Amino acid sequence: MKLLSTSTISAAAAIVLTALPAFAGPVRDFEDAFRTTYASYRVSLFKTNAKDQQASNQALSAFQQKWQAMMNDWKASPPPQYADDPEWSGTVSAVDALLAKAGSEVAEGQMEEAHETLEGVRDLFWDLHKRNNIVTFSDRMNAYHLEMEHTLALDPAATEPVAMREMAARLDYLASDVLANPPADAAGNAEYETLSKDFSSSVAAFLEATRSGDAAAIKTAYGALKPAYSKFFLKFG
Repeated sequence: MKLLSTSTISAAAAIVLTALPAFAGPVRDFEDAFRTTYASYRVSLFKTNAKDQQASNQALSAFQQKWQAMMNDWKASPPPQYADDPEWSGTVSAVDALLAKAGSEVAEGQMEEAHETLEGVRDLFWDLHKRNNIVTFSDRMNAYHLEMEHTLALDPAATEPVAMREMAARLDYLASDVLANPPADAAGNAEYETLSKDFSSSVAAFLEATRSGDAAAIKTAYGALKPAYSKFFLKFG
């Protein structure tokens, strides 16, 4: 997957804002339902990653129910923002297939496999948005997550200091983009305030540590990146 460019983000914002006066009802109705459904998806992803079979089964069932309820309303007649997407039906079918596969894997206790299967759902949703010039808070969180996973795949002790600084700078840029565009449910939300600050602090600490070159500080900050992101993602991502 490629990261979204600034021009793409600007174009997406313009398109969505232009569409709202004409299609505020169905556009907003779909996006509100999608965000609620996506919250259940995040729980499924989190529980399978924790290898909790019972909780994963419950979370996945909740996600499937919400997804199916959405598709009962929108599969045959997509909302305006996706009405011209020739891949809409294919995306819906692909999500259905991954949900069925993940359900079977959870039932068989294959938690790692189920988690990887569910990761594919995130990619499908992200691709759907990119094809239709839409950027959401979750897409920005996904862009950060992709870069974070690349960073965490490396051994900081065996990575050139310059490379570590560059990765930290990219994470800082992507985190800033996330925090500059909070979701609607962030307003006045004390939990958002706490988790977003923890997320921001983890990125800032990693950037500062890589700039200082302090190996111990880098190791500590490196280890704090994923927990801070995961808590933030689970609740709001």
